[in-house]
Amino acid sequence: MLKLLLYVLLLSAFSCTKKNPEKYTQYLNGYWEIKTVILADGSKKQYRFNQNIDFIEIKDSTGIRKKVQPKLDNSFITTNDSELFTLKIEDDSLRLYYKTSLATWKETIISIKENNMTIKNETGNVYFYSRYKKIEL
Repeated sequence: MLKLLLYVLLLSAFSCTKKNPEKYTQYLNGYWEIKTVILADGSKKQYRFNQNIDFIEIKDSTGIRKKVQPKLDNSFITTNDSELFTLKIEDDSLRLYYKTSLATWKETIISIKENNMTIKNETGNVYFYSRYKKIEL
C-alpha cells in the first residue's frame, strides 16, 4: 500500500507536463464520492458504497462543502452542516483552507480531472474520489 502511495506521489511530482492548479478549480463543483483512502501508515480502505457523498461548490476563491445522502429518486437529503473553505495556490498546488468554530485545517489537491480527484490532508491520508453518478434503477 505504501508503494502505491509513493508511486502516485512520485508520478504526480515528476509528470512530464507541468501542473496548472489554476485549472483544477473548473472541476471542483459537483458531487464527489470517496472510492479509496490510503492512510498515512500505508494501509488502504476501499469503499464500495457511500451513504454520504460530498457536494462542493466554489465561487471565485471561496467554497462550501456539504455531506449529502443520495435517495433512490436521485434527490438528496442535505444536512445543515457545511464547511466553508478558501482556495489558494501555493507551491504549484491548489490548497483548500477550512475554518470552523472547532478547527482549522488544509487539504491539497494532488490531481483532479472531470471524473476523478485525489486529495491529501494534513495527516498524510490520501483520498481518491470519483464523480458521483446517479442511481439507475
